Amino acid sequence: MTLMLGVSLAGRDVLLVGGGAVSARRLRRFVDEGAIVRVVAPELDPDAARLVRTHALDWRARRFRAADLAGVWMVHVATGDAHVDRRVVALCERRRILCVAAGDGSHGSARMTAQTEAGDVTLGVVSTHGADPRRTMAIRDAIADLVANGRLPLRRNRRGGAGRVDLVGGGPGPADLMTVRARRLIAEADVIVTDRLGPAQEVVRELDPGVQVIDVGKRPGAHPVPQEEINSILVEHALAGHRVVRLKGGDPFVFGRGGEEVRACLAAGVAVEVTPGVSSAIAVPQAAGIPVTHRGTAAAFHVVNGQGGLEPSTLAAMGDPAVTTIVLMGVAALPQLVSAAVRSGIPGERPMAFVENGHSAVQRTTRTTLAHALTAAAEIGLSNPAVIVIGEVARADLLLPAPASQRVALA
Repeated sequence: MTLMLGVSLAGRDVLLVGGGAVSARRLRRFVDEGAIVRVVAPELDPDAARLVRTHALDWRARRFRAADLAGVWMVHVATGDAHVDRRVVALCERRRILCVAAGDGSHGSARMTAQTEAGDVTLGVVSTHGADPRRTMAIRDAIADLVANGRLPLRRNRRGGAGRVDLVGGGPGPADLMTVRARRLIAEADVIVTDRLGPAQEVVRELDPGVQVIDVGKRPGAHPVPQEEINSILVEHALAGHRVVRLKGGDPFVFGRGGEEVRACLAAGVAVEVTPGVSSAIAVPQAAGIPVTHRGTAAAFHVVNGQGGLEPSTLAAMGDPAVTTIVLMGVAALPQLVSAAVRSGIPGERPMAFVENGHSAVQRTTRTTLAHALTAAAEIGLSNPAVIVIGEVARADLLLPAPASQRVALA
């Protein structure tokens, strides 16, 4: 039976006896923990030597002496000499100093865990009968995979302390395109404030029943929950001591009003952080085989909110054959966009593509040109959510022959 303890070594003296490869790996962990590390070894492994130099550690280039144990909290020994290792273990035992022995097959009085971090939780695995590092690391990695998929119960049960808000980018739709951090934060959340788009529905089905889910999703022309009220919801729940996740489709800072929510939280004294997501401006065209930049074809891309009105910069981007223009939330504004582009002298043969429901089972891609865009949109019944791509990268067969499912509407 092994009792596993969470011991903080920050600011405490730790002695490493031995300077080989094993000591080098452990040295990095002790340094990261904030321990005050001394090393006793006639020679150092190159990685250990770099750490000693980088962190200005105390290295005594000689063999171990009993006097080296003075004042230390913990000892790690791995000299490669079984006799020396056992002597260090015995001395630590008599002096009641925790000792990890990594070199002679015994563990001393303490053992190092194979561990992983999950927010404010440290998860460790240790073997109870003999050293088996490959096994413990494999188990640790399996646990890390569960964390990455949001399948561990990381939500706090004991309340207390200040709440916080995390603005989390959910990416273009599928939950497996979310970041590991995003899945962890969702698993830790007490309250989730969701949008209509993104992976909200798939993720919400996996939540603990005690998590409060608040739907504030906007639809074209319909904003049932004004942005000011969304800001108030985030602040109110955080001030009540809850961990709040504002789950958005795409990225919080790409037409997601994330900046407004950050300012509202900071003004109320609420801790807030932003976790980026894969922006639909890039990911949805990619799902249709359209790169937003391509050497020799497009050297830049311009992203615009179709609901925000037509700016001169957008017309300038559309007129530059080396720029890809990406319009989000632009279905309703398509007639005004096309009309302004034609009046500005942008060539009618400029390629365009409509990608509806990107990264979903019902994704549909329609390729056309500026001159035929309105006819094509009417013919297919273009609807939200859709990303509109304007530029040479939208040309059919740019990369590979267009699949039959990608209808080319040119007339």
